[in-house]
Amino acid sequence: MTIATLAQVLQPALAGGYAVGGLVCLGWEDMRAYVAAAEAENVPVILQAGPSCREHTPLPVLGKMFRHLGENASVPVVAHLDHGYTMQECKQALDSGFTSLMYDGSRKPLAQNIEETAAIAQMAHAAGISCEGEIGFVGYSGGEASAGTDPAEAAEFARQSGVDAMAISVGNVHLQQDRQGGLDITRIRAIEAETSLPLVIHGGSGVPVAQRKMLATGSKVCKFNIGTELRMAFGQALRRSVNADPDRFDRVSILKETHDPVVAATRKVIRAFGAPGQG
Repeated sequence: MTIATLAQVLQPALAGGYAVGGLVCLGWEDMRAYVAAAEAENVPVILQAGPSCREHTPLPVLGKMFRHLGENASVPVVAHLDHGYTMQECKQALDSGFTSLMYDGSRKPLAQNIEETAAIAQMAHAAGISCEGEIGFVGYSGGEASAGTDPAEAAEFARQSGVDAMAISVGNVHLQQDRQGGLDITRIRAIEAETSLPLVIHGGSGVPVAQRKMLATGSKVCKFNIGTELRMAFGQALRRSVNADPDRFDRVSILKETHDPVVAATRKVIRAFGAPGQG
């Protein structure tokens, strides 16, 4: 059994100078491929159920899927709720077997964000699992604009919220399809000077690979969330499979052909994070 909490994979990453991939799942095919890639590289992996995933598949079902994969994997697997917006949602994830809760109060005033995140963290810790919070707002490509993390507010959030990891806004953007941006390293250095917590970068697909490598091995950034990049790999493989035979209709045979390409793309992503013992 190698199901793990977020703290159990991020604390060694912080001490060892590497990062762990928080991989955004949409269904069985991608989450299975992510675990296969992590096993091939001999590194831990964080399976993440975000809002769009939960809209498609109920949390109790996702919890069983994540735990089945984790309990049969040769590497540590974290079952992580990504962007939980309410206490009720976080409680349902906990009851469904998740081992990590990310409460997103980043759109709220600092005091409210701290208060609500602290309540989630307390609930998580009482159950023996982990909690991630967010300070500063990470925007969306073509949508809501970001609000950068203030280092002084990050210090207060880290002290008072009780979280095991802190997501920050430092130029990262959700759903970005290219890697033309890059992060604000000066802001990252200012934030990590204020806290000993592992830091998290949401919207990691938009971060240049060289910068991911540098931060994974040379900063307190211990978790990169990667979604868009791997969804694109899945979509390209699915399109090739469907187009190869217009008369084929059995979705199991079609979806099987996404597995190897997604495993290959995932291995390439997680190699950049510098974890020891890679395959």
